[in-house]
Amino acid sequence: MMKEVEEIEPVDKSMTEEYRYGLPREEPETVGMSAKRLTRIKPAMQSFIDADKVPGLLTVIARHGKVVHFETQGYADTKPPKPLKADTIFRLYSQTKPITGVAVMIAYEQGHFLLNDPVAKYLPEFREMKVYTDSGLIDAKGPITIRQLLTHTSGLDYGWYPDDPVASLYREAGLEDANARLSLSTEDYVKKLAALPLFAQPGTQWRYSDAMAVLGRLVEVVSGKTYRDFLKEQLFSPLDMIDTDFFVPVEKLHRLAQLYEVGPEGGLVAIDACTNVMHDKHTVSYSNYGKQPSFESGGAGLVGSATDYLRFAQMLLNGGELDDVRILSPTSVNLILSNHLGLELGETPLASLGQYVPDFNRKGLGFGFCGYVVTDAIASGTAGSEGEYAWGGAASTRFWLDPKQHLIGMVLTQLIPDGTYPIFERLHQMTYQAIIGN
Repeated sequence: MMKEVEEIEPVDKSMTEEYRYGLPREEPETVGMSAKRLTRIKPAMQSFIDADKVPGLLTVIARHGKVVHFETQGYADTKPPKPLKADTIFRLYSQTKPITGVAVMIAYEQGHFLLNDPVAKYLPEFREMKVYTDSGLIDAKGPITIRQLLTHTSGLDYGWYPDDPVASLYREAGLEDANARLSLSTEDYVKKLAALPLFAQPGTQWRYSDAMAVLGRLVEVVSGKTYRDFLKEQLFSPLDMIDTDFFVPVEKLHRLAQLYEVGPEGGLVAIDACTNVMHDKHTVSYSNYGKQPSFESGGAGLVGSATDYLRFAQMLLNGGELDDVRILSPTSVNLILSNHLGLELGETPLASLGQYVPDFNRKGLGFGFCGYVVTDAIASGTAGSEGEYAWGGAASTRFWLDPKQHLIGMVLTQLIPDGTYPIFERLHQMTYQAIIGN
């Protein structure tokens, strides 16, 4: 009998062989994939490491709930060399967003709100929003709804768009300054966000934004719990996602991968400067992720492991349940995975993000709740399926799930910015060429 979240006792599976991969391991042919063709992935990924483009890569493919490929290559840190492992912890950045989408739908199923409700009903700081125009600020023509926040059509912005007057206001307010955010609570951050004008009228444009930070705060208000506590109680503990959190406890800091960017002359340069601390006779790196933050960002705050995220993705692919524990109903999962953008937003509605991540300039892409959806596989120019749902993070972490093929794929590394190299696209292509049956 399937158990609801409130009924279960979390079980630590970290010491079992099964949990090493997050899901049971199986021979590829038993789930319609070619073991021989899957071996092509390793040298293709290794070519990025050999060219000093990334320090290391972790790639995962699962089909019909079984892991058929789980490969770690290269290093989590190059100086001193620290091999990348199955339990390496990664900065998820915006790969936090699909988790927030699920959290919102859990709260929705609990009867806290309707998706078309104005968010100002619960967060009154959003009551009287202004919209930026070249001739000055004007009143918003309608309220921001929860559905618009979930689909990046709220009119909110991000502070890193160049030549964008509203983005510059975000920067001036300190919303893009990592150090400035350390002193803010989630409530403080969202109130600062609400005090700034909108980029566009709500519902009129798709604009990648900090909307999921607002949704994290919404969950806090309606549940009466911190966002972290809500996630742990309603999602992480029930799914045995034992390494996913807003910080890395000191005993796990040695497992946190180093973050890199491309240097001025190519190659890798370590960033996110750390100091060293001693724990259990070992020196471990300490960064801002080494302590619990006051701002628990629903848009970009989480860290986690591949095994944890694989279990999260499989829950979605299963229609809201995993290991006889139901997190969401199938109808709610369908809302998450369906395209919510209309034809009025054009053939390439995600193109404003495509200037940073070229993959989003394609036709055939729409948007669900907190992740993109393939609406036309041929137009999108890939070998995948209509109905694929995917998203990723700033440090080149990506995942996708394909309901038609009962498939999950994921690639994790730590290189800023995402989209620097076509690593995800290469894994995606090489996954589908290995499918040989149902």
